[in-house]
Amino acid sequence: MKNQDSHLPSNQGNSPQKQECEFVPEGIIINEVQLLLSEKRTSLSTMRTGITVFVLPLSVLSVLIATSKYYDVLQVMHLIIPLLVICVALVLLGSYLIIRAMIRMRHHDSLILQLKRKHRWIAEYVD
Repeated sequence: MKNQDSHLPSNQGNSPQKQECEFVPEGIIINEVQLLLSEKRTSLSTMRTGITVFVLPLSVLSVLIATSKYYDVLQVMHLIIPLLVICVALVLLGSYLIIRAMIRMRHHDSLILQLKRKHRWIAEYVD
């Protein structure tokens, strides 16, 4: 009985990268770079959101400290504890968003660098 996959070409030890066609249209490369740059912009907006979420608890705590002479902390402890828990959660969320955005931006930068090395002509258009 014949092997059902006998009509498929064998790999013969070539890596998938070597099997790809040497010629890639310039439009495809430009579209890849545009996609990576748009994803990088998305990461930057995520970082901006993370910074905003991170700063919000700091401003709330600043207002609480500035107005602390107008209230007794022990009398409003039932309000301050949940507020501090929310502030800690917002700081953690903001930190997560910032770190994730930085990691993703570095990843996009490395992919763009790979494209620039592989296709030298694109390097003059992408900084």
